[in-house]
Amino acid sequence: MTTTMEHTRDVLKNWPFPPPGGWEADDLDRLPSDGPNGELDIFKRVELIDGALILMSPQRLFHESVITGLRHLLDTQAPEEFRVTTQFTVKISKNQRPAPDVLVYNTAAAAPDRTFFQPSEVHLVAEVVSPESDYRDRKVKPRIYAAAGIEHFWIISDESGKPVIATYELDPDTHTYDCTGIYRDSFTRSEPFDLEIHFAELLR
Repeated sequence: MTTTMEHTRDVLKNWPFPPPGGWEADDLDRLPSDGPNGELDIFKRVELIDGALILMSPQRLFHESVITGLRHLLDTQAPEEFRVTTQFTVKISKNQRPAPDVLVYNTAAAAPDRTFFQPSEVHLVAEVVSPESDYRDRKVKPRIYAAAGIEHFWIISDESGKPVIATYELDPDTHTYDCTGIYRDSFTRSEPFDLEIHFAELLR
């Protein structure tokens, strides 16, 4: 009998062509770090969008700095029932397992062997736009996150080297996001917890 790991190895022989029906969320747990032809760390950072594997390319310093800064600001203000992490997947459906740049999740969901969270465990997802992810971050991922019922979505853009944050909240009736503000200096929020974001601290 063919094991799931053997099946994954067989499918990878045809890389970069997807298997019939596309990749599935559970496939991400069976991918090696290196590619089938010896490509180093090609699957180290990967997400699944609409059944397609998205390999996350090396990012500009702006992208990495904002992710690090935002995680720190959220982490230092989060109450005990919340935790913050970066680039960790959310298993939404059979063919959707995105990896938000920053996410806030339930402390009760934390476990050393977790490889993904369920949407019900996640309260906020944030994406930092890069040139190669612009369309996905602005059009595709908000649709996926909203349909999954994730309450809060932020998108951070680069405006001449300075961050701009647009915040969104879920409309539970339409399962779409409503914009609640666009900020270039600082803002305060009471959801998912009381917090204050000063942009000068994002790029330190």
